[in-house]
This record gives sequence, structure tokens and C-alpha cells, in this order.
Amino acid sequence: MSQDVLIQIKGLFKIFGAKPRTIMPMIEQGKTKQEILDNTGHTLGLKDINLDIKRGEIFVIMGLSGSGKSTLIRHFNRLIEPTAGQVLVEGNDVLKLDEGALRMFRRQKMSMVFQHFGLLPHQTVVNNVAFGLKTQGVEKKERLAKAKTWLADVGLEGYEDQYPAQLSGGQQQRVGLARALCTDAEILLMDEAFSALDPLIRSEMQDQLIQLQETLHKTIVFITHDLDEALRLGDRIAILRDGELVQVGEPKEILLKPADDYVEAFVKDVNRARALTVENVMKAPVNRITAQTIGEALEQMRASTKDYGYVVSDDGFKGAVTQETLEEAIEESDASGSDLLSDELYEDMAEISPSNLLEEVIPETLDNECPLPVVDEEGKLKGVLSRSRLAEALGSS
Repeated sequence: MSQDVLIQIKGLFKIFGAKPRTIMPMIEQGKTKQEILDNTGHTLGLKDINLDIKRGEIFVIMGLSGSGKSTLIRHFNRLIEPTAGQVLVEGNDVLKLDEGALRMFRRQKMSMVFQHFGLLPHQTVVNNVAFGLKTQGVEKKERLAKAKTWLADVGLEGYEDQYPAQLSGGQQQRVGLARALCTDAEILLMDEAFSALDPLIRSEMQDQLIQLQETLHKTIVFITHDLDEALRLGDRIAILRDGELVQVGEPKEILLKPADDYVEAFVKDVNRARALTVENVMKAPVNRITAQTIGEALEQMRASTKDYGYVVSDDGFKGAVTQETLEEAIEESDASGSDLLSDELYEDMAEISPSNLLEEVIPETLDNECPLPVVDEEGKLKGVLSRSRLAEALGSS
């Protein structure tokens, strides 16, 4: 197992029914989920799932109802026992843990955030958050202090002595998130954690999770049926259909290179302008100008296929110039072209960031005939974004 891989799922099968192992030959023969159900009364929950989940990433598992996503995540901490396969965490097979070791694994290695909060109604907010530490045997003063810190981190400072029924749905989910984080578990399992919330609160919780992850770097396995949520949160996304893994990839791969007709139909109605960043679709800037004088710059440009170029130096991106501007500058000077390139020769063109969402740069891109320069925080030219590339990225699959 690679050092950057924390969780491995190998050949995982789950069949629901009285005699699940007797169904395996039918799966090997290629029988469909519906055929197995019709002929045996058994339900194929998962079929030969193989996944590598990297340390510190948000890995989203998504699919429609009945796709197997919640069944899959419950194998990670053995809330569900598989019919066949392995679940490896740091190379250790979770399925081989005895009862005591499994209990410790659940308490210390993995925490879970549920869709319907799962709070203890007769315990205060701070005691709910501290509950996991209590099961670990942490002394009361220490666990309450830690719980209060996490409540502050999720924006609930001052609510420590309230009870769950006194909180809104969004606040209750923040308590659930704080409780999961309070144990310092390396892996966070989130099963449809935000789906019961109103859209505005759901968006706020997504923001909260992104903000926390920037400092915590947890390994988060996030289940959702909402593609927009998956694209917003996921470093990588796995798409399930009828218990089978259809595609795994970064959000840009899912959107721009769907593996089959099912994924293509899944993503066709996504607002790509809000899901893709400039970095996802930009192209390399092939027509760089490294010259310092007008004449040398014009010579470099004429050697390319474009009548414009991007001036760069060791210090970073300087500006964009056109062949017409350089030719006029030589005519107006001593005709030798020895004059240095200066700011007044550069085009009035917006610089955009790799992290900009496409919707943020549409007006500037459409207003310029030349591709816009994509410049990072250090001032380096990372790529260009043209009208045609923008149209291609935003077009339907």
C-alpha cells in the first residue's frame, strides 16, 4: 500500500439475503441485480468494489437511491459485514479485528456524522460533543474543555448548556460534526450528513467543512446523492450504480470525461460555470515571449503561429503584447528594435486566477479576442483561457 493511501477497499461484495454466499456463482456468471433478486430473493448490494482513498482527502461517494453508497460506507467501520472482500486501513484488515479491537478502532480511528444528527436528547450540547471522549475514558474536566473548543470552532460558542431540542437543524448538525471531530479520529465518515438541511443551511455547512478541512487535513469519506455537493466538496468522486463502481476521478474528470452514458446523463444538468475552475480547463501558454527588447520580442512572435504573446521573465508574468503593437513601436522608434519592452506596450487585459470559478471570468473572457493569462499568487503564468476553450468547457457533454 502506498504511503499516501490510507484506506483500501479490495474486491468487496455485499449480498443481502438468507444464503448470500450461494449467490456468488450467479454474479460470476454475469447475472444482473434484478435477475438475482427475481430468481433468488437476494439483493446485490455491492459488486466487486475496489477503491484507494488517500490520506487527507475528501473522498465523495455518490449515486442515486439504491446505488449502494450508504451500504459501502458502513463497511468501513464494520457496521455491515461483507459477503466477500477486504477493508484495509493502513494495511490492517478491519474485517479481522476481534470485538475489542473493533470497538477501539471505532472509538479512536473513525468517527461518523449521520444524516439525522444522532444526538442524545437528554444530554446538553457540550456533553453530546464530549460523549466520544467519555467512552474513551478521558477525564471529565479534560473532555469538557476539549468539547467547548470544538463547539467554538463550529460556531456554537455559548450553546454549551442548551439541549438538542432547543437548536435548529443546522445547529444540531454542527453539534454532530463537533462530536465527530472531538475524538481526534483520523478518518471522518459522513453519510448524507447535510441532506436533511434546508438549502441555505446546507451551503453554510459545506462552507464550514471546507474551512475546517483547510487546517485539519482529515481523511473524509462523504456520502451524497447531490452532484453539486459532490463537486463542491470532493477532491475525488466515486460514482456508484446498482452496487457497481462506474467511475472514480477528480471533479473535472467526472464533468469533462464521463466514463459512460450513465455518468454523462448524471452530469448533463450541472451548472459547469459554478463547478469548474479556470485551472480545470485552461491550456498551456505556448506563445511565451522571453525577450527584453521590442525587436527580439517581435522575432519570437513571428516564429510562432500567433500574432500575440505573453511576456514573462524570472520574476513572473509581465503582460500580453500583440504583433501589431510591436511593429508599430519599431516604426515609431529608431527602427532597430533595441528599445526595451515597456508597460505601455502591454494590452489592457485582465489577469485571472487558476482558482477562479468559470462563472467569475465569463465577461472578461468574452470581451477579449486573445486568451486571458492565468496567473497564480506568485505572479507566474500558469496557462491561458480562450473564448473557444470556455465555450467547450461549458457546452453540454
